[in-house]
Amino acid sequence: MKTGIIIIFHNNEKHIDTAIFIKQLSQAKDIQFCLVNNASKDNTILALQEIKEARLQNVSVVDIRKFKSDVSAVRAGARFMFSQFNLKHLGYVSINLLNINYKGLNSLIKAISENHEVIVDYNAETLKRRDIKLTLFQSLFSVIEYLKKIKVNNQFIDRQCLTQF
Repeated sequence: MKTGIIIIFHNNEKHIDTAIFIKQLSQAKDIQFCLVNNASKDNTILALQEIKEARLQNVSVVDIRKFKSDVSAVRAGARFMFSQFNLKHLGYVSINLLNINYKGLNSLIKAISENHEVIVDYNAETLKRRDIKLTLFQSLFSVIEYLKKIKVNNQFIDRQCLTQF
């Protein structure tokens, strides 16, 4: 089973280097990405569609036309992911809550890819400790919070620890 990662975008056109982003996403094995455009007023959706048009099998794009809270945008991505894929683990990241100017959005994908197994193991352990049957939305996890808790040695994540959420 694959892991799903939902990434929420809102007016992030300037932060997306499509060529590098496509390269990073293509190297992420066993991870299904859902890029959610949350009613951006800039050309974020065009950048996300360009990424999708690179024919990456592990990338889907969801376009929300009316702005919603991050929680609602994550839920929209989660509904899409669970309806389309057989996923055991589903995490999310909201780009607007990150300090992406430090290393760029591409470093986030690299951190997720490099630590995929550790994230999955940590999520499995966390779910086991809860010892209850979780609903779809209760099983979602914050990728950044997990990376911080498992003390990943990555400059992007180290920098995020200094950012106030």
